[in-house]
Amino acid sequence: MKISVFRYNPETDTKPRMQTFEVEERPGMMLREALLEIKEQDETFAFRHSCGEGVCGSDGMNINGKNQLACVTAVADLKRPIQVRPFPGRPVIRDLVVDMTQFYEQYRNVQPYLIRKDPLPEEEILQSPEDRDKLDGLYECIMCGCCSTACPSFWWNPEKFHGPQALLQSWRFLADSRDQATEERLDALEGPYALFRCHTIMNCVESCPKGLNPTKAIGLIKELMVEKSM
Repeated sequence: MKISVFRYNPETDTKPRMQTFEVEERPGMMLREALLEIKEQDETFAFRHSCGEGVCGSDGMNINGKNQLACVTAVADLKRPIQVRPFPGRPVIRDLVVDMTQFYEQYRNVQPYLIRKDPLPEEEILQSPEDRDKLDGLYECIMCGCCSTACPSFWWNPEKFHGPQALLQSWRFLADSRDQATEERLDALEGPYALFRCHTIMNCVESCPKGLNPTKAIGLIKELMVEKSM
């Protein structure tokens, strides 16, 4: 099996290139395993990985033109030749490793934690089963970056547009009955960039390995903005 991978070291290379490796395919083999075999052939080859179970989100990359997690992508399901590149729109640190600084900054910008104005009780803050159900499809995000790095608006304005992942998490807390900072959260999303650079092309939905829907969450934020403004 031939796998062509993106190679680039900004410290030594004048331009990127694709390099092809031969790897023996095995039944049930995931792409992460194949990349580890490439790493054995050439220890200078760099990519991120950790749990190998689609939980940590470390090994997101562009596989045959689509952002995916290598650890849950079966090589048997991939068209040949297999081509693996880094996430688009992000500065390359080395080979498949990209700089995700702006991705994490936008996540921090939405204050992804409960904000309470009332004094904290000595016991847990209760939530009805119905209110808890509203968080399904939101809290499962593993912050792999597949969605935001598939979004053209995030490519063009990564310092201003929060991106699908951060906005999904923004709605996760706006939808949480225990949070008490709705007005402040919505005020922070005002303006032409933070929220409204989304053009609903839905690349984020197609690329999410957990089947989440950031586009829907963004639409719900906009609906809530309209509701609060009336």
